[in-house]
Amino acid sequence: MEPGARPRGGRPGLSILRRGGRRGNLLRRVIKVVLLFALRVFFRRVEVVGRERVPRAGACLFVLNHPNALVDPVFLLCFAPRRVSFLAKSPLFRMPVIGTLIRAMDSIPVYRKQDETGDTAALNRKTFERAADLLRRGGTIAICPEGVSHNEPYLLPLKSGAARIALGAVSVKDGGGGPKDEGGGEGRPLDLKIVPAGLYYTAKTTFRSGALLYFGEPIDVEPAGLEPDGEPPREAVRALSDRVAEALRSLTLNADRHEALAVVARAERIFSAADEDEDDGKSLERELRRRRRFVEAYAYHRQHSAARVEQLERRLWAYEEELRQAGLEDPRQLSPSTVADYARVRKLLARVVVFLLLLPAALAGAALHYPAYKLAGVLATRFARQYDDVLSTFKIAAALLLFPLTWGVLALVLYRVVGWWGVLAAFTLGPVAGYVALRTREELGRFVAGTRAALFFVRERSFFRQLLEERRRIRREILDLGDEYERAVGSRQ
Repeated sequence: MEPGARPRGGRPGLSILRRGGRRGNLLRRVIKVVLLFALRVFFRRVEVVGRERVPRAGACLFVLNHPNALVDPVFLLCFAPRRVSFLAKSPLFRMPVIGTLIRAMDSIPVYRKQDETGDTAALNRKTFERAADLLRRGGTIAICPEGVSHNEPYLLPLKSGAARIALGAVSVKDGGGGPKDEGGGEGRPLDLKIVPAGLYYTAKTTFRSGALLYFGEPIDVEPAGLEPDGEPPREAVRALSDRVAEALRSLTLNADRHEALAVVARAERIFSAADEDEDDGKSLERELRRRRRFVEAYAYHRQHSAARVEQLERRLWAYEEELRQAGLEDPRQLSPSTVADYARVRKLLARVVVFLLLLPAALAGAALHYPAYKLAGVLATRFARQYDDVLSTFKIAAALLLFPLTWGVLALVLYRVVGWWGVLAAFTLGPVAGYVALRTREELGRFVAGTRAALFFVRERSFFRQLLEERRRIRREILDLGDEYERAVGSRQ
């Protein structure tokens, strides 16, 4: 099969890079803007850390963990400081709409045995050659080396594809010439960097949750003499894959079971509540680092002091239950600063006035978008079949379809009433009203929670102080467990 030919059976061909010229670039920019808007709407908090570590020129291979289906590469597309091409599984290229978007992102298909009936090994050799050639020309590729999106609380064992592509790009067969430079002649050895990128979601399927994209230190790729069949040595592939896995684990949250993450989440909420007055208390990077430390300490103490861990779990559960009985769902509501803020009459009146001014637009936006919002959730749940790793992908995709459809229907109605001015109003004021409704709902939720905390303090001042003191004691116990873990680890080194 010629590299540029389309294989039989409807498989996507490999000659799909740089197609369409200016039109393709424009489509890519439009897609990027739309997806960036979708991310900013779905996730209330988005942080990008370590962008300065990404090389601004030269060959670069991003490796990314894969907990959230198509949402993961979208983060890299929108926030990486380089134009990125993607390796994506071949079935995506055959899907309506998504296939067009995948091709617009300069993606290269990867063939899996469960998806194809032909010689997947031969097809993937062509894929790896294509990817290596793009890197030799100074391009940038992204790959999720876990191979599949998943909902496990840890990093899956990595596939060898990323290491094989990287080593194949920088290496030559024994006795062969060096890698080609951009002009096609013999040039200097390719300086290829592998950039690990970790994604951390506070609640990946929950609307208006948080997400962190964390770029790590680049990994240098040293040449290795290729085998006669053109493949890099297995030992070199394994060693590079191990380095990549270690780097990704340092940027992600890894626990041996979901129950551990649930306990760690409770412990972290204690700390975020106690640190709310600090400037960086809401940093997702800090939250991730803290949860990583909790996970490591929890695993150690579950093995060496299980009774203390079980007692701490019971105290965390009892503390949160007391908060719920008091009407305080979030531990951060139990805060002297929150009480002081919402006890000021002037601030309360100012918030009430703002809510009243925004209420007409908020109600209009809620009424307009609520049917599409509910339908998007229903469709996403149905098509995702309860798999959390693809649920948010379907939610975002459904919203991108249904919300513009809502504005289009409104534009059609207004066009019949007031003409083209109605169309303009529908596509400008409609999205604005939806955004106002969203922010008003969030601020109203905070207002109700803060007011409830202030009233609880007034009515049950002694109980309020009792809960604060229990939170301090739990925090102290968590710190003690963490210190003991670090001393134990330090003594082994």
